[in-house]
Amino acid sequence: MTGQAPAPTPRRRGRPSRTQAEQGPAMREVILEAARVQFSEHGYEKASVRSIAKAAGVDSALVHHYFGTKEQVFAAAVEVLFAPALRAPDAIESGPPEGVGERLVRFLFGVWENPETRAPLLAIVRSAVNNETAAAVFRRLVATQVLARIADTLDLPDAELRAELAAAQMVGVLMLRYVIRVEPLASADVEELVARIAPVVQGHLAGFP
Repeated sequence: MTGQAPAPTPRRRGRPSRTQAEQGPAMREVILEAARVQFSEHGYEKASVRSIAKAAGVDSALVHHYFGTKEQVFAAAVEVLFAPALRAPDAIESGPPEGVGERLVRFLFGVWENPETRAPLLAIVRSAVNNETAAAVFRRLVATQVLARIADTLDLPDAELRAELAAAQMVGVLMLRYVIRVEPLASADVEELVARIAPVVQGHLAGFP
């Protein structure tokens, strides 16, 4: 029919639209926020690239365009969700060596006692426990951004082992208190726990007397 506008060329499947792709960092942040919510609410197993794309209001192809695989999306989301705990090495550096154990223990309890920071951490830990791919992502993050930094602050020959032993002490307590919720640990007073655990963590990080 004369004068009729030509139909738009159909977009090839598997590629983001030009309009979406051109939105750049803003669209990437929208997708990342949707991923954080999906992984927090549903865990690694149940969240999918498709559900993340749907929550962000974009094509699945755009999620792949910015982040790659589901594992890579999870890694980017976890780094943001786990951000409060990633500041643990700063607590060690903020005072004298003789108080390093108490500072670290207080910091970690502070993160986990706060409902706003506890909820996403619970989702990450549960995903890591239930899925090996999620566990591998979580391991890499903790090893490179927490344990390695803590070890770097210790002027001791076995600093890496000491950092891991201190972490094992705290992970065990945090898992039993907040994830498995074993009583009486789950409802024990935080100050009492700090008084009991800090000397042990201090010993791992700075040497037992």
